[in-house]
Amino acid sequence: MNINSQASRTLAAPPAQVVRSPVTSAYADKSSSAAMAEREAKPAADAASGDTAVSPQQQAQQQQQIAALASRDREVRSHEQAHAAVGGSYAGAPTYSFKRGPDGQAYAVGGEVSIDVSPIPNDPAATLRKMEVVQQAALAPAEPSAQDLRVAAQAQVLAAQARSELAALQREEVAAAAAERKAEAQAREEQEQAEQEEPAASEVQQQSFDLTPNLQLYRRLSQLQEPAALVDLVT
Repeated sequence: MNINSQASRTLAAPPAQVVRSPVTSAYADKSSSAAMAEREAKPAADAASGDTAVSPQQQAQQQQQIAALASRDREVRSHEQAHAAVGGSYAGAPTYSFKRGPDGQAYAVGGEVSIDVSPIPNDPAATLRKMEVVQQAALAPAEPSAQDLRVAAQAQVLAAQARSELAALQREEVAAAAAERKAEAQAREEQEQAEQEEPAASEVQQQSFDLTPNLQLYRRLSQLQEPAALVDLVT
């Protein structure tokens, strides 16, 4: 399984690095048997192409080799298709290496699938979702290889980093929302206080206005002549 990885989570990520390795360790255990099958198939094929008749024992050996190659072909294809199916858009198409059997048919004896494990810049939530898919794709086959396990571990580390970043962003959002609520509450309180003070100021102003006519009345009365103390009566 190939890995397309990026070492940095910055805005300008460096170019992806490609690491190639065998797809499955289970296949590595069978490499010796495949090589043996190839060595045994060669003289059998030479004999079949020549004038020498193939003995029943050689025919039996060829049938065993064909059966082993066919079984390996099914296993390789199933393994790689599991990676590709689960990886979706993050996984490439499977590629295979083939071996020709005694019957002249080509059998897949190895394969690989490239998968992108680069984080998505400035989006920890998307990175987390992506790494979950990558991890599932790496572990999709029934018998994950050592390379598959390394890919899954790398995706797990990147997922943990994305969770940490996402938690920090959520804390910042909560703090910003709390500050906004506090500012709104303070603004409402100031508005209510201003509304309460406005009627009192109006009442004081009205009382001052009501006193003005009384003062004018006093002034007019003071300007009137005093009444005479004596009154002449004419008869």
